[in-house]
Parts: sequence; C-alpha cells; structure tokens
Amino acid sequence: MGSGAFPVFRILFPKPNQRDKSVNTPTSFARFGSGQAVLRLEDEGLLKGAGRYADDVSLPRQTHLAFQRSPYPHARIVSIDTSGALGLPGVLGVYTGADLVQAGVKPLPGNAGFKRADGVAASPPRHPLAHERVRYVGEAVVAVVAETPQQARDAAEAVLVEYEDLPMVVNLDDATHPGAPSLCPEAPDNIAAEMQHGNAAACATAFAQAAHVVALEVVNQRLAALTLEPRTVLAYPDPADGRLTLRMSTQMPSGVRDTLIAVLGLPRERLRVVVGDVGGGFGMKTGAYPEDMVVAWSAQRLQRPVKWVAERSEEFLSSSHGRDLQTRAELALAADGKILGLRLRSLANVGAYATGTGVAIQLLIGPWVQTSVYDIQTIDFHFKAVLTNTAPTGAYRGAGRPEAIFTMERLMDEAARQTGIDRVALRRRNFIQPEQMPYKNPMGQTYDTGCFEKVMDQALAQADWAGFEARAAASRQKGLLRGQGIATFLEWTGGNVFEERVTVTVLPDDTIEVFSAVNAMGQGIVTTLAQLVVDVFGVPITQVRVVLGDTDRGDGFGSAGSRSLFTGGSAVRVGAERTIEHAKTLAAAELEVAAEDIAYEAGRFSVKGTDLGIDLFALARAQSEQRIHIDSTSTVSGPTWPNGCHLCEVELDPQTGDLQVVAYSSVNDVGRVVNPLIVRGQLDGGAVQGLGQALSEHLLYDRETGQLVTGSLMDYAAPRADLAPDFCTTMDESTPCKNNPLGVKGVGELGTIGATPTLVNAVADALARAGHAALAPRLQMPLSSNRLWTLLQQGVAA
Repeated sequence: MGSGAFPVFRILFPKPNQRDKSVNTPTSFARFGSGQAVLRLEDEGLLKGAGRYADDVSLPRQTHLAFQRSPYPHARIVSIDTSGALGLPGVLGVYTGADLVQAGVKPLPGNAGFKRADGVAASPPRHPLAHERVRYVGEAVVAVVAETPQQARDAAEAVLVEYEDLPMVVNLDDATHPGAPSLCPEAPDNIAAEMQHGNAAACATAFAQAAHVVALEVVNQRLAALTLEPRTVLAYPDPADGRLTLRMSTQMPSGVRDTLIAVLGLPRERLRVVVGDVGGGFGMKTGAYPEDMVVAWSAQRLQRPVKWVAERSEEFLSSSHGRDLQTRAELALAADGKILGLRLRSLANVGAYATGTGVAIQLLIGPWVQTSVYDIQTIDFHFKAVLTNTAPTGAYRGAGRPEAIFTMERLMDEAARQTGIDRVALRRRNFIQPEQMPYKNPMGQTYDTGCFEKVMDQALAQADWAGFEARAAASRQKGLLRGQGIATFLEWTGGNVFEERVTVTVLPDDTIEVFSAVNAMGQGIVTTLAQLVVDVFGVPITQVRVVLGDTDRGDGFGSAGSRSLFTGGSAVRVGAERTIEHAKTLAAAELEVAAEDIAYEAGRFSVKGTDLGIDLFALARAQSEQRIHIDSTSTVSGPTWPNGCHLCEVELDPQTGDLQVVAYSSVNDVGRVVNPLIVRGQLDGGAVQGLGQALSEHLLYDRETGQLVTGSLMDYAAPRADLAPDFCTTMDESTPCKNNPLGVKGVGELGTIGATPTLVNAVADALARAGHAALAPRLQMPLSSNRLWTLLQQGVAA
C-alpha cells in the first residue's frame, strides 16, 4: 500500500463531455465570480453522502486504538499492570508513557515564547501519554491497539493503574492563593507566564485626573468547541519504504506534521499528513494533540494502519477548551466622556499544560484589540497565565478577541450608565476617525482602514434604535422587561502568517486545478477560491478543481484566525494571474508573435487586432508535459481589521428569569465580499455561537473533586436553533482592506465577537430600565434563567 492508497480530498465536477457547451463569454461566467451568491460547491457531494471524513476511510489490516484516561485531576502514577490486557483477544500492543519515553518520544512543544516575571518559561512537560504524573481528568495514560474497536476498548479497561492522589486546583482563585498546590516546580505559584503592556505611570496619572472611574469584574467562562466530527486520526506506514501517512481531521496539516517531526524524531520527507472533509474546527483543530502522536507512533511500531476516533466524552475531557479568563477592568473618563486611560488585570486559566497557543491568545492576541474602535493611547495591562488541573485551553472561535471586546463593551455601557452620557454618544465621542487612518493602537497594531461611526449609524437605522420605547411599552404590557444592547468593535485576523503558496495547473482535460494549503472545515472556502479562479480565467466554474489538505502537495499555515480568504484567496488570485502571464508567452510561441501582442479573455488567447488565437486548454495540450503549471508564493502586507456594530433586544420575565432574544441586527464592515451567501452564513453562525456563550454554555469543573461536571451533551447546554431570532445582517463593502489585493477582510469570527457583549449589554439595559441599575455590573455569563431570577430577587430585596 503506497502513500497514494486513497485520493487526496478534492471537489469533483462533471467530466468535460458532461459540461455546458455554451459559448464562453465574460458575461456567461459573471454569475459564478466574485460578488455572486454561488451555492456551495461542497454541498452536493455531502448531501449525497459522498463526503470523505477521516473515519470514512478504512484500510486493509487496519487496527484500532483506545485510551485509558486518568480519573484523577492530579496524581502520581505508582504502577501500571498491562498483563491482563495483553492476554485479551485481538490485542496487538499496550503502551504506557514510560514505553514512549524509553523509545525516545519527546514531550510536545510548550510555551517557550512566553515567560514568567523571573524569566522562566514554566509548564510541566506534556508527554503523549502521561508519564509519572497525571494533571487533569481525562489525560491519556495508556494506549491499546487491537484488531477491532471493541477489543481495544475492553483491553484499555483491563489495564490496572495504581495512583497516589495529589492535591489539586481547578479554578483561578484557588490556584493563585498562597500555598496552593503547584503543578510544576518552575511555577511554585502556578503562574506559567505573564506580560505587561503600556505605561503604568502614565495610566495612573490619567486615573488621578479622571472625572469618572468605572470598574468591572468580568468573567469569560470556559467553553467547548463542539465540532460535529470528533477528532479522528488514521496513521499507516508504506510497507515498501516505511514512510508514514496520517489522514486526520485538522485545520492545519503542516503544523501537525511539524510537531510530529519534533516529537517522534522523524525526517520531514518520511511523513505526510492528508486531510479530507472536516466536520468543523472552530480553532479546536488547529494544532497537534498527544493522541495524534500516539496513533502515529503505534502505526510505525506495528507497521500496520492504526485508527483512533474520539468519543464525544473524550472530546469534552481532552480537546482544547476555549476562553476561561477573569478580568478586573477599569476605565478613566473626563467629564465630557472622553476616555483617558484603560487598566486591566487578568488571570487566564490555561489548564494543566501551558501551550504556546493557549498563552498567546490571552497574553498577547486579545490585548492587540483591547482598545478596539476607540481612540485610547494610555493603557496599563497585566496578564497572567495560570496553571490548573484542567484540560489545556487553546484557540476557540475568535481566540482572545471575544474576551477583549466583551470586556471593552461592558465597560462602555457601564460608563454610560454611571456618567449619565448616552451610550451611543459616548461611543461616538471616542471613535477613531477615518482621517486618523492608518492608526496605530497602544499595542503597536496598525489599522489600515475603518469608518466606525458610519457603520454604527447604519446599524442604528437598520435596527430602528430610536423606536425602541414603543416596543418596550408593548413588552411591559406582557409583564416583561425589554432591554436594548449595542456593541461596536473590531477584530484582528490573519495569525500574522501572511505568506501563502499555491500551485495552478491548466490540464489537458479542460480543467484548471488549484492547490492551496488553506483548509476546508465547513466554511465554504472551496467555493470562494473557485470563484476567484473564475474571476481571473473567465471559464465556467465547473472547469475549476480546488485541491486542499496534503502536505506532499504544498506547505502552508492552514486555516485559522480568519485568514483563509484574505491570505489564501489572495494567493490564488496572484497565482492565477501569474499563470495567465506565463501562458501568454507560450501562446506567443505557438502563434509565432511577440508576447506583448497576446490578449487573453474567457479561456482564449488571441493576437490583438486579429481573429488568430488558441484555446487555453488546447495550449496546455500543445505543451511537452501536456499542461501549464505555475508554483506561486505571494504575501499580503498585513492583517485585516473587520469591524461592526451589533444590536439586539431581549425580553426578560422577572417572575421566572426566562430570557428571550427577540431581535438581532448587525452591520459588518468585511471589505469586499466574494460570496455573500457564505459570508452571511459565517456572520450569523458565528453570532449563534456568541449567543450560546452569553446564554447557556459553561464547561464546569467541580472544585472539590476536579471532575468535569458538564462532560456530556446532557449537561453542557449547547446553543439551539430556537435560541436566536431571525438575523437582520448587512455587509458593508465600502471600506476595502488595503493590505491584500482582493480588498477582503477576515469574517469567520466577527459574529461571535459581537454577539456576546451585545446580548449581555441588552440584559443590563433591561435591568437598569426596571430600576435595577446596581445589578447590571454583577451580570456574569452564562445568563441562565436561574442566575437571572436569583439576581432579580436580590435586587427586589435590596
């Protein structure tokens, strides 16, 4: 079985003899190019059951892997007895952390780029299988490989592990309390890393001079990503040369490959990662996991295919979690409402192992957007990453930006209440103005464009902000409290990886094949990239094939940080243009004229001013290799800064605490829109996830036992379709991005970032209008009916 035992994921289209033979004209393809709501090309195959997810692939002699996981949040591994499991039917191997260490398998990379105040980068070594100590419930301790999944599960349960229970901490208050149990010697106070930003002295002066100081305690609770498809890995060696291939569900195949190289010590050329359809990522599938290492190592050791498919309970326990940040936030304002300074003190629960991603999100990436759309230059930020006996945190839709914007927008509304300044007027007074662009914020990040007041004015009109009182009166007639929420904000996108490589190949079968290292995970990127190819080549979209997810075909950062279109799409556009320019020289040789005399339009090269010409695909067939091929690398000049104004209205029943979102409206500056159908889906889908955090979601560990209380969908309240009303969503294209040739801005996380503060601000407004303004600062997510009812009773009692 060679490395090409199954095909790379690709979107397939009709063969040439099945295509529409209508005349190729620019106008005939315009409906498939940029700006058009082309139906997703991915969907037909998925709806017909032709999707190819990682678990859809099975190979000859395939085996199955199961893990035994720690039931303890913190314990020393005293002994492991594998003899009972080894004797069971079908068992091929039972492996422990000690086995992997003895075999030379290294720990996963940590957070070396982020250090404590004493200059130490502190985190326990994270072995693929726990070695000597476990540090959270669900950490993988033993791996069993057997002929069938059930045999593997039975044998994993038969392994006897003796533990010595150790003191543990699962929340931030306990972990940072003097004398708390420590997770590693390098961090006796459990502080894995910390960063300070700004000028503390200047900020202190601003606060001393302020007419108003507003302070809030803000919590962003821990969340689960909940992808439809669980993590899945199939690793198999080539029997001819031992080369190892992994087929898996991931957003970043090149990143996984590079981690495998570091951990397993494999040469780069002996490892390939292939990705097919991916059933959702949301950031949770952006890096390599310990389980990936174990599956790969087992396949290499056994010289047979090994597959692991996570169960939903395993995903709750061991996939990276999102958010988990508590912040003391203070805002200093002049008498006229102008912001003078912003001071933050934040603790981020990064779990048992401080990963580079988990730490960067809270200590650096979130702070990049903390001042948001407001002209604030005086800041004093101090962020600490704290180790606890919980699963590690990592990227989750928005990754640091939702936490930062939530804090900022809660502060703005609370400042308006306390100063008596209208909250729209307060925002208007502090917006960065278009003439200030490009604008460098106090974190050194430069916004290329932005018309924030214009976006807000559109949103206010769209939502009929001024007509709210009539709607509130109607709600009062029903005994309900109605509130109106607003959030004006921006986000940073791109992962700060601005280079992308693509290959463009014109094939003799009348197909243009484009390979990119960005990855599909349900966001419709294949369709969008194909539309960009149509823009340049002017051929039917059915003649475009987009190929993704194969480290043998090309390297790249992958899909994360809403970079797929503005980085990956820009690379496709540039690569396609370079292909045509190269093909012009080939056409000139074929037609025996100078290259500058060649024109191209709608799939045909022609000699200017004549009817002499040659078809694009005929030109490809005329080449010695029967193709025209370009390997193109290009770079965008910086990140994008999409922004928006989101508004919502809620009705709160004071008798029960029941909360309903009754209206939701948004205007979103996303730059140029390639496919409005896909962009709207990203915005509205993201908003539902943001509303889910505000209303119901919470990954909760028991403080006394360290057990995950919300470890299944019976206990974890994921958002439902009836949670949100119909969305009124507008995309403003009037301010294109200047950092990429497409003018587009990242869009995948914008809705999530805006929805959470908008909703919570609406509830705070409802309370304030009902005479409970003192309760507004005490709101903490999720806003369950029990929490709201209890808070209202306290307000009545007061």
